[in-house]
Amino acid sequence: MAIVKKKLKIEGMHCTSCAMTIDMDLEDLVGVESSDTSYAKEITEVKFEEEKVNMDDIVQVIEKSGYKAIPLET
Repeated sequence: MAIVKKKLKIEGMHCTSCAMTIDMDLEDLVGVESSDTSYAKEITEVKFEEEKVNMDDIVQVIEKSGYKAIPLET
């Protein structure tokens, strides 16, 4: 079971509650171990199991929450 850590740029957050919403929604996704979103940096860092979830799934959850997500190369 390989855990990977990826960063995404988040657009459209207006406050720290937006960041908390993203974290809660991502942590509900099967395979996501943790999510740490920074409103100030406009970045979220997600730890997840590649066997259970992929970046497309993660981006989709963030966009359903009302934000734009752009995967960053790490």
